[in-house]
Amino acid sequence: MTTAGELERGRESFARQAWGDAYARLSAADAESPLALPDLERLATAAYLVGRDIESARLWTRAHRECLREHDVERAARCAFWLAHGLLDRGDLARGGAWVARARRLLDDAGSDCVERGYLRSLDAFRCIVDGDHAGAAAAFGEAAEIGRRFADQDLLALARHGRGRALIRLGESSAGVALLDDSMVAIEAGEVSPVVTGDVYCGVISGCLEIFDLRRAREWTTALTRWCAAQPDLVPYSGECLVRRAEVLLLHGAWPDAAEAARQAVERCGQSPDLSPPGSAFYQLGELHRLRGELAEAEAAYRQASRWGRTPLPGLAQLRLAQGQVDAAVTAIRRALDEAAERRHRCRLLPAHVEIMLAARELPAAHAAADELAAAAADVGASFLHAVAAHARGAVLLAAGETGDAVAALREAWSRWQELEAPYEAARVRTLLGRACRTLGDEESALLELDAAHWAFQRLGAAPDLAAVEALARPRPPRAAGALTARELQVLRRLATGETNRAIAAELRISEKTVARHVSNIFLKLELSTRAAATAYAYRHGLV
Repeated sequence: MTTAGELERGRESFARQAWGDAYARLSAADAESPLALPDLERLATAAYLVGRDIESARLWTRAHRECLREHDVERAARCAFWLAHGLLDRGDLARGGAWVARARRLLDDAGSDCVERGYLRSLDAFRCIVDGDHAGAAAAFGEAAEIGRRFADQDLLALARHGRGRALIRLGESSAGVALLDDSMVAIEAGEVSPVVTGDVYCGVISGCLEIFDLRRAREWTTALTRWCAAQPDLVPYSGECLVRRAEVLLLHGAWPDAAEAARQAVERCGQSPDLSPPGSAFYQLGELHRLRGELAEAEAAYRQASRWGRTPLPGLAQLRLAQGQVDAAVTAIRRALDEAAERRHRCRLLPAHVEIMLAARELPAAHAAADELAAAAADVGASFLHAVAAHARGAVLLAAGETGDAVAALREAWSRWQELEAPYEAARVRTLLGRACRTLGDEESALLELDAAHWAFQRLGAAPDLAAVEALARPRPPRAAGALTARELQVLRRLATGETNRAIAAELRISEKTVARHVSNIFLKLELSTRAAATAYAYRHGLV
């Protein structure tokens, strides 16, 4: 094929978003004869979208120089923006910042009032986010959006609105932030925005939703991103991120085989361009799936891979240590992670595991404090997911503390919320706790019903460790003999079962109230009960009243 023919085919492929073919054909044409500036920019974009980020940077640099040769300062600044965009996205802050400074100097020297100033301002905002200056980021994104409006530039408007929305979310202004995220998606859904910006905004919006635990929005936009990526099979930078988010959502909703496939694809796709999409998060999701299935060696290997790629494998690794029986190691790991987590969004991802591990270690005060922190976060953020997590944690802590009646109320709320969120694994874990609570209250029939429902759910999911635990709980228990009680303890139990207070029992039996309390404690210990209601049920069931 002639160079002209290759070039025309490359342009056609670019127009229909066949990025791999566009890159190949435009590269071939460029090798024969250096491309003109518009086609050079197409090639730089295609290179980025197929994951060849280093080649893309080289091409944008070349395009920048060509613009300067043609004395097109504003276009040179736009090329510098895309070059800096890629560098900053990969964490190369020094080089990215240098290109931003160069582009700004060119515009200042030319006295140019142009839309490119808004693009450069958006990169200033990005640097503010990296530095933790969310107020500065919100202000800078606001200025960029104003420039975008003035020049009617949809790409800049979408970038700036979604960036300001995420900054506001981190400032605690979630409602205003989410409104801006939704607004930025209007142009995306309408197809008014270029592919690179579309991918950036999709990923940013989904991340913003997950930061405030708005799983409904995250699921909807993840589905939309999945469709967008599927229409462009050669796409690399966003499809890996898309698959990681998809795996996370599918895991919560109980589609574990699909989640595993998405995570494996994410590992493969992210690995094609690790500078753009490091596969650490993909390996972490694989580790979570292996752990929940009881595949502990595989989980260990996946968490190690996640760590190698820069993804801290917590809380999953701490929960793995707990599953391996290494309680002290689990406690150390989760405590360290929580001590290092300053932002609420990071702490909320660690606190549920912290509660579970502290209860296993019998450190009730620490578990109680973590449950209280979750409740406070849920009240402030208002997300259904956080309310479910908080109620779940509160119920587990109350059950461990022997406050069984209050535990049941909290666990019923948690189960209802997990059902609404369509989270079958978490719902089944709550039913396991409810089974234990009902048994403590002496309601064995209800306990077995709850455990049977949990068993059915764990079996369908393939959650082997939870399945084994439920099966152990559901085995017929040998009857606890009242014969283990002394004659005096039987007297106390009969009167307790009729609703008498310790003071009334003491008066009737002519013993001290302190002695009655000791007898009640012995009754609970010998019969493995924890409440007066459970003791009452036991007495009636065994014909003692």
